[in-house]
Amino acid sequence: MYTLQDESLSSVFVSLDISGQIKLNIWSQANQSWQTIFSQPDDPCDPPASCGPFTVCSGKPHPSCDCMESFSQKSPQDWEFEDRTRGCIRNTPLHCSSDKNITSSTDIFHPITPVQLPYNPQIIAVATSQSKCEEACHSSCSCTAYSYSSRICSVWNGELFSVILVDGKSSGNVLYLRLAAKDLLPSLRKNKTKPNIGVVTTASIIGFGSLMLVLLLLIWKNKFKWCVFSLCGNQSSAGGIIAFRYTDLVRATKSFSEKLGGGAFGSVYKGVLSDSKTTIAVKKLDGASQGEKQFRAEVSSIGLIQHLNLVKLIGFCCEGDHRLLVYEHMLNGSLDGHLFKKSNNVAVLSWNTRYQIALGVARGLSYLHQSCHKCIIHCDIKPENILVDSSFVPKVADFGLATFVGRDFSRILTSFRGTVGYIAPEWLSGVPITPKIDVYSFGMVLLEIISGRRNSSAEISHNTRSSSSYKGDEYFPVQAINALHSGDVRSLMDPQLLSNFSLEEAEQVCKVACWCIQDSEFDRPTMGEIVRVLEGLREIDMPPMPRFIAAITEQSGAATSM
Repeated sequence: MYTLQDESLSSVFVSLDISGQIKLNIWSQANQSWQTIFSQPDDPCDPPASCGPFTVCSGKPHPSCDCMESFSQKSPQDWEFEDRTRGCIRNTPLHCSSDKNITSSTDIFHPITPVQLPYNPQIIAVATSQSKCEEACHSSCSCTAYSYSSRICSVWNGELFSVILVDGKSSGNVLYLRLAAKDLLPSLRKNKTKPNIGVVTTASIIGFGSLMLVLLLLIWKNKFKWCVFSLCGNQSSAGGIIAFRYTDLVRATKSFSEKLGGGAFGSVYKGVLSDSKTTIAVKKLDGASQGEKQFRAEVSSIGLIQHLNLVKLIGFCCEGDHRLLVYEHMLNGSLDGHLFKKSNNVAVLSWNTRYQIALGVARGLSYLHQSCHKCIIHCDIKPENILVDSSFVPKVADFGLATFVGRDFSRILTSFRGTVGYIAPEWLSGVPITPKIDVYSFGMVLLEIISGRRNSSAEISHNTRSSSSYKGDEYFPVQAINALHSGDVRSLMDPQLLSNFSLEEAEQVCKVACWCIQDSEFDRPTMGEIVRVLEGLREIDMPPMPRFIAAITEQSGAATSM
């Protein structure tokens, strides 16, 4: 039993269950029970072998592990307590025979479809047809299943793990399970004229799953209205994030009276937590549709991630139609205010500070791309989204456009677009993106850190990259690559530095920037490689002239000679 002393409070705890899922639970005073509002991985079939050997996992909306055909639960008592890790065992032992003619006295193969195949397959290169693949499995006493797809024969020996039933519309595979003939042959004779049991079962599971998913979504929307989180693989929640009440944030921000800034999705206000006197920045999201999308993107990507160079999310509010995000407050604001807004109140950033900011941002992006459970692409790297604390340590912020790439995929298609002037060329062409779009944006930011000015004073069309959209004498990347090739990087530096900078470091940063903005994503380095270069652990060659910049240079030269 659990008694909540103060019904106005929200009680949250995180658990790790037997399946390998991390779950976020909230106490429901009305139901007197814990309600799971989020689990990671989202699909209960994702953790390896979560259902045990010889099972089929059907996944969302409710974890469903079933024994394969002619198998029974190995430990029914464990299954009653939702511990299915011991899996299932055969009803009838296999009849091991090397006889190549399949008869009633030998084992036969039962198809399971559509499924995601189990892991650790053995490829039989000499089996060039399905019949030969079946023959190869049948001739081995240890072979328990085979699959033949795209002219590739895969066989499995011993126990089968992580067989996942997929949506009928997806590109599933057929797994041929080896069974004792007497388990299946009588039923096959009896049901020759009946519909395919596997198809009917699959359709029933999918239909039931879809109905349950709709019901759960309605419950989520109308009753809880909570959020989705995504954890990095090697990070703990460090106490978790706080679910704030809206009235608490109204009080903390003095009714949202001190505005720090704003953007396309809402405004940011300064506040102070009453209990700890912690200064916070509260992002109040506007718009039911876009605001909700940004809210989910930010909480999903940065929710429980902790890294020195990523802004820390303290908490959130999902009360009614209110969507608010609570961050640690950065005393020195965003990087653009220090690079581009020249005033007596803003001190000039020294070269060492600029170099450390560049290195810190690179480390933060490298962590997002390479160290999280799922690769996180920020999608909107620019000076406005780089905050600096009281010691000018940079923090990558504003994950409203962030998206995820699974470790088994290299690309993802998204309708989101970043900010004009920082968008990689492949994104504008509509192809699926990779983490290299963040690399391109980072290169553009590096050039602005060097020069202390915007890369282009002209407005750049959001829908075109034709060279006529730019003027060669105004587009700073053109000047940067030309100066780098001619050995005149000094001319690119911010005049406010008064020559107080390391020319060697400046040339290194300029090289990195020009590699980052190459036209082809395959020519750009990864953020991990960039970190090693900026740390002085790796040398970097002179970058080639990007084709796009070369076109601008040629056009500019032709205009000058006319």
